[in-house]
Amino acid sequence: MSFRGSRLGGVWRTVRRIMREPLGAIGLTLVAVVVLSAVFASVLTSYTPSKISPAERFASPSLLHLLGTDHLGRDLFTRVLYGGRVALMIALGSTLVSLIVGVVLGLIAGYGPRWLDNVLLLIFDAVKSFPTVMLALTLVTLFGPSLYAVVLVVMLVNVPGYARIIRTQTLVLKSAEHVMAARSMGASAGRILRVHILPNIIGPILILVSMDIPVVVAIEAGMSFLGLGVRPPTPSWGAILNDGFANIRDSYWIVIAGGLPIVLTTLGFTFFGETLRDLFDPRLKGRS
Repeated sequence: MSFRGSRLGGVWRTVRRIMREPLGAIGLTLVAVVVLSAVFASVLTSYTPSKISPAERFASPSLLHLLGTDHLGRDLFTRVLYGGRVALMIALGSTLVSLIVGVVLGLIAGYGPRWLDNVLLLIFDAVKSFPTVMLALTLVTLFGPSLYAVVLVVMLVNVPGYARIIRTQTLVLKSAEHVMAARSMGASAGRILRVHILPNIIGPILILVSMDIPVVVAIEAGMSFLGLGVRPPTPSWGAILNDGFANIRDSYWIVIAGGLPIVLTTLGFTFFGETLRDLFDPRLKGRS
C-alpha cells in the first residue's frame, strides 16, 4: 500500500512541477481536453458521427450544431469528437508498438555482435531513407486505404529512430561499471538488458514518444486528407479538413472544425513533451 502511495505521490509531484511551467500548464491542459473529449464523446453529444441529414447541410454554427454541419448534414462537433478517438487510438497504439519493436531491435543492435549491429543499422537507414509519402503510397497500393495502412506507415517511420536511440544508449551503458560487474558475476545477457540497461534508457525514450505523438496525429490526418487513411464514413480530422477545402465556397467553418483540433493537439503534446524533457534531462539545466 505504501509503495502504491509513493508511486501516486510521485505522479502528483510531477504534475505539479509541470503545471508550474507556463508551457507545461498549457500543454497538459490541452492534452487533458483532447483526451477527455475523445473518451467521453458519446456523453458530450447526442448525435452520431455518420448520421446524414440532407435538410441541414452546410448549417452554420449554432446552439443546435456547435460547429455547424458538413455537405451531408452531419454534425461537425460530433465528428470532431469521434475523430479524436480515431486520432488518439492510432497515435497511442502505433507509437506504443513502434516503441516496443524499436526497444527490442535497439537492445539487440547495441548489445549483440558487431556483424548483427551493422546489419540492423543498414536496415534502419534503408527504411529511414524512404519519404513518408512514398511509404504511404506503397502500403496503400498493397493493402488499400485503411487504418492498418496508417499504423504500418507510423511504425516504419518511428521504429528506426527509436531503435537507433536505444542502440546508442545501450552501447554507452554496455561499458558501465555496474554492467561489467554483473557480467563478471555470470549474469545472463537477458538479465543484464532487463535489469541494468533498460530501466536506465526507457525514461528519456518515453519523453521522446510524448513529442512524437503529434507527429503521428499529423501523419494520420495527412493520409486521411489525401484519401489514403481511414475509410469513410469513419470520422477523421484529415477527412473533415478535406471536406472543408472541397466546399470552402459554401462553408468556411468545416475547415476550422477540421484544422483546429489538429493544431491544438500538436501544440498540447509538443508543449507537454518539451516540459518533460526540460524537467528530467539534467543536461538542459546546465548540470552534468
